[in-house]
Amino acid sequence: MIREDLRNIAIIAHVDHGKTTLVDEMLKQGGAFRENQVVNDRVMDSNDLERERGITILAKNTAVRYNGVKINIVDTPGHADFGGEVERILKMVNGVLLLVDAFEGPMPQTRFVLERALALGHKVIVVVNKMDRPDARLYEIGDEVLELLLDLDATEEQLESPVIFCSGRDGTATLSPDSPGTDLKPLFDMILDYIPAPEGEPEQPLQMLVSSIDYNEYVGRIAIGRVERGVIRQNMDVMVADYHNTKTPYRSKVVSLYQIEGLRREPVTEAKIGDIVCLSGIEGISIGDTICDPAAVEPLPFVKISEPTVEMTFSVNDSPFAGREGKFVTSRHLRDRLFKELLKDVSLRVEETDSADSFKVSGRGEMHLSILIETMRREGYEFQVSTPHVLYHMVDGELHEPMERLIIDVPEESLGSVMEKMGLRKGELVQMHPQGSRMRVEFIIPARGLFGYRSEFLTDTRGEGIMNTLFEGYAPYKGDIPKRLTGSLIAYESGETVTYGLYNAQERGALFLGPGVPVYEGMIVGQSPKAEDIVVNVCKRKHITNMRASGSDEALRLTPCKILSLEDSLEFIAEDELLEVTPKTIRIRKRILDNNLRAKAVNAKKVAAEN
Repeated sequence: MIREDLRNIAIIAHVDHGKTTLVDEMLKQGGAFRENQVVNDRVMDSNDLERERGITILAKNTAVRYNGVKINIVDTPGHADFGGEVERILKMVNGVLLLVDAFEGPMPQTRFVLERALALGHKVIVVVNKMDRPDARLYEIGDEVLELLLDLDATEEQLESPVIFCSGRDGTATLSPDSPGTDLKPLFDMILDYIPAPEGEPEQPLQMLVSSIDYNEYVGRIAIGRVERGVIRQNMDVMVADYHNTKTPYRSKVVSLYQIEGLRREPVTEAKIGDIVCLSGIEGISIGDTICDPAAVEPLPFVKISEPTVEMTFSVNDSPFAGREGKFVTSRHLRDRLFKELLKDVSLRVEETDSADSFKVSGRGEMHLSILIETMRREGYEFQVSTPHVLYHMVDGELHEPMERLIIDVPEESLGSVMEKMGLRKGELVQMHPQGSRMRVEFIIPARGLFGYRSEFLTDTRGEGIMNTLFEGYAPYKGDIPKRLTGSLIAYESGETVTYGLYNAQERGALFLGPGVPVYEGMIVGQSPKAEDIVVNVCKRKHITNMRASGSDEALRLTPCKILSLEDSLEFIAEDELLEVTPKTIRIRKRILDNNLRAKAVNAKKVAAEN
């Protein structure tokens, strides 16, 4: 049976090439909204963090209807740290729209997602987006995509993928780079003509692979996947099995069944071959499970998700300010929340440690973990995290470490400082070519060499540089990389910062906070330009005396303080420091808060190193 009334496609691209904006226009022109309905931009980025950062974190499903055909569209993340989302989503579709920016061309994540799609044998429609950019290179982009397809060993058919030119913002598509279109009709027609319709055996026993999991407080886990074989019905008895036999197959029941129409989930009583459905009622269902007919328990193979490369320790907040701002502060709260995240995020790992108050959390990169931290603090959690560490592997008795392919796009005048920093961080230059007045350079660099580099990079390139990373694989350990070259300014006592104390402290380095901020002993209040830490008294007040010297009462001028974001703070913290995260505040602190005890510990370490 071939479902000519259905097409399943994914939109894949590098971060910020306009996937979500194009989906907005496809929804509007596919009749998903009323004529007079007011709709937010980037309607698919429903999560607050996604809207603020302008990135897609979770893959989303939507559907439009065109000429009597339902087109299921999956909008996928473009950032490498959320690659796990992309990998499993591609199992639900029969073809992909490969979106490429009309100026930037194929970028690192374009390569990553395209490689996955080609490996699954998917048909590809190349969509050159942002064709209305004044600096668009419409004729060159097609050649660059063809080179990429050749490089990835595409089949003859995949090498002849059609190219269409779009402006996602204007909602237009055309087959010719010279004549702008008026609507997205050419794109819809191309999808119907080129992307194969789902086919299968409706009379055979049910098979449905769970590719994604949603969670709802009322109904629990909601499994999302495509019906591969047979028919699934509401209130149907099913068996849940796992291809890798990590759990025993068990019987369950489909309580409710939904299909996606526009941005809504519409209840249905049954779904057939190729339909993407959401269902609830199955306890313990997880990504990679197959829902089968009890008479034929045949689990489907599931794509292997890339392993985590970075780990951090999440622990209960034990600072003097613990429990003041958070709603969820205990180790039980922290444990339950971290393990709940595993239900949705296949790229995450959570391990218990010897301490009941600490958990090792591993992810695909710093950004992956920082999104989790930010999400948890917004939900009311209060906790501490350690500095990020890379995960090493032993291969034939030799230590291997994760490597990243770093692609940097910078103005020519900034290239020298970037090359110098890359040398210090064990970066190996693999490619360099000019693009107008800018240079694009590629390095292979240890993942740990990138910790703390992003803010340095923005400073070195005056905010004009663009950097992207892609996991390259494991390679032999590259040797020591110099850690942070600066020290910390540490609060001498607990209290509230005052202008007089801050004025004296700012001579020692750059401050992270202004007057009127509560601090505690051992909390980090700034950055020292020297390698060693300096204790400063930011709560010190000016003593009132009977004598008044000329000019002594003039206003003290403070240098504007440097406010650190969550990512900045994660990049800044050293081995002996922790990041305290609460719903209202992010504080950096020393592990040992007492100044005297910390000084003794540092001396003991020096003596041990000398011996």
